[in-house]
Amino acid sequence: MRRREFIVLLGGTAAAWPLAAHAQQPAMPVVGILNGASFDDPYYAPLVAKFRLGLKEFGFVEGENITIEYRAANGHPERLQGLAADLVQRQTAVIVAIGGSNAALVAKAATSTIPIVFAVGGDAVANGLVRSLNKPEANVTGMSFNNAQLAPKRLDLLRELVPQVKLFGYLDNVATASDAVRKDLVAKGHSIGREVTFFFAGTDQEIESAFYAMERQGVGALVLSPDAYLVTQRKQIVSLAQLHALPTIYPTTDTERTGLITYEILLDDVFRQAGVYAGRILKGAKPAELPVQLPTKFRLIVNFKTAKALDLEVPSSLSAMADEVIE
Repeated sequence: MRRREFIVLLGGTAAAWPLAAHAQQPAMPVVGILNGASFDDPYYAPLVAKFRLGLKEFGFVEGENITIEYRAANGHPERLQGLAADLVQRQTAVIVAIGGSNAALVAKAATSTIPIVFAVGGDAVANGLVRSLNKPEANVTGMSFNNAQLAPKRLDLLRELVPQVKLFGYLDNVATASDAVRKDLVAKGHSIGREVTFFFAGTDQEIESAFYAMERQGVGALVLSPDAYLVTQRKQIVSLAQLHALPTIYPTTDTERTGLITYEILLDDVFRQAGVYAGRILKGAKPAELPVQLPTKFRLIVNFKTAKALDLEVPSSLSAMADEVIE
């Protein structure tokens, strides 16, 4: 080989070294978030921020040493299967399911190998996500804030505010409705001498129709389900409740803070803990080693301004229980 040709060849090889070295660097792990609701909803944005904070506690920062892929069904559960399949195809290191139990169930059905961390309502054992809270086994664990157990509590709180009401409504999404919740609400209603009737909505038009149906049937007060889609429609529901002068208790605070009464789980720490679990899994922990966590903090908010507009007097007992009052 001629000396000039050797130098040219050597120069070309040297130039390729940085590219080869770069190609050999391991890619950043990918965390997939599967949301049954919407990331644009102001309810979920701060919660996802808390999740990222939990990841950061274990040294994982989006864009620096991990990539986060966001997939949202925007309240359409039929989209979840395709979204979950996409995250599996992406070979994510862990899938985080939020925005309703359906998201977690679909993720579990999509993979038996990729670790799954859920932060959803519902009974994680009853709905088949895990076999045991203390020993979840398999590839699934997370945070279970069992909203089903809170429905009777919300009914009782609302009854205290409107003791004259005999017929209560419960608005749910037919796609996610739980028979257990229905039975518990009926039983609770009978125990306090009240009747509960059920309405279902999966679109904004159905929500509006449900309110007119409640008016026709003489429903005097409403308990709202914590369904992911209905949560994203809080603004519409609060407006309709005001239009129909229907006292309503909500599972989450509405953005405008005009809802009459809210009894909610404080989810900031729940989602931070979900981030911690994801971080621990990225560090090598197995989901089966991480017990399912339950919420311990709740908040009762009473809006005196809205109560006055509905010509309701807030009893002192309810006011004393409130963690926050809006005047």
